[in-house]
Amino acid sequence: MQRITDLPFMRVIAEYGPPDYFFTEYFRIHPAWNLEKSILQSITENRTGRPVFAQIMGEDVSLMRRAVAELGKYPIAGVDLNMGCPVPAIYKRNVGGGLLRDPEKVDEVLGALRAATRGLFTVKMRVGFESPAHFDRILALINQHSVDLLSLHGRTVMERYNGDVHYDLIAHAVRVVKCPVLANGNITSAEKAARVLAETGAAGVMLGRHAIRNPFIFRQCRERFQGLPLTPVSLLDIRGYVEKLYRAMYIDGMPVSAQVNATKRFLNFVGTSVDPRGMFIHDMRRANTDQELFAVCDRYLTRRGAEPFELEPFSGVLARPNCES
Repeated sequence: MQRITDLPFMRVIAEYGPPDYFFTEYFRIHPAWNLEKSILQSITENRTGRPVFAQIMGEDVSLMRRAVAELGKYPIAGVDLNMGCPVPAIYKRNVGGGLLRDPEKVDEVLGALRAATRGLFTVKMRVGFESPAHFDRILALINQHSVDLLSLHGRTVMERYNGDVHYDLIAHAVRVVKCPVLANGNITSAEKAARVLAETGAAGVMLGRHAIRNPFIFRQCRERFQGLPLTPVSLLDIRGYVEKLYRAMYIDGMPVSAQVNATKRFLNFVGTSVDPRGMFIHDMRRANTDQELFAVCDRYLTRRGAEPFELEPFSGVLARPNCES
C-alpha cells in the first residue's frame, strides 16, 4: 500500500508477528524513474528477518527490464509485478490494473520480466478490469511465463473495494495455474482467512488494510491455522500500537504536524474497529498536534483499555482506501 506499508511500518508490524514475507511499495517505472530512496530502504535497511519482494509497476518494457536489473543488485527475495492497482490516476495510464484490459501487452510484459528476473518473479492482479472477460487468457499467460506466485484480489479494477469478493474466481485460478495462489480481498480476520482458504484452496492469503487495522492478525492467522487459541487484543494493546507507529514515523527534522499526519494515515484503518459510530476516526482526523492526537487515543483507547479490540471492523465505519489495500 503506497505511503503506508513502508519500512517504519514493517518494523512496527514485525514486533507483533510479521507476515512470511513483505512486498515493498511500488516502484513506478517511467522515463524519469529512479529507485526511490525511501522504498529502497525497505530492502536495504530491513531487519525484520523476513524476505522482501520489490514491487514494480509500469508499461515500458525496456525500462522495466532495466529496473529489474538494478533491483537485482540488492538483497531482494524477488520481483513482483503490480497488475492490480485500481486508482484511476494509475490505470488510466495503462499501468497497474489498467494492464488487464490488454492481454497482448500483459504477454509482452510477463515475457520480458520473466526473462530479466534471476530469482523469483511474482504477480499481483485482479480478476479483470471491468469484467473477468480476459481472466482465463491472463491465467494462461501466468502459466506460459512460469510465474512463481500469483497474488489475486477477487474483484475487478472497477469494483475497487466495493461489493462482494469473487472468491469463486480465486478458486478457479487455484485450479488453473501451476504456481501457488494467495487469496486477497476483504480478508478481515484470522477466522475469515481460514474460511477463504477452505473455500478457494489457495496456498495462503495476502493482507493489506486489515494488517494495518490489527497488527496481531498475522500471528492470529498462524494460531487459527494450527488450531490454537487466538491472542487476545485489547484497546490498551492498540493504544501501544499507535504510540509505536507515531514514534516510527519520525524523521530527523520532521515537524510535529507532519508526524501527526503520517500517523493518521494508519489510524484511518485502526479506527474501524474502535467504536461502531466511527467517532474515533472523526475526532482523530481533527487533531493537529501530538497532544490532541493522544488525547483522542486516551479517550477511546486508554480509558476503555480492558475492553477487547474488535477483530472484525464495524459495519459502516469506513477508512480511506489506499492503493493496493
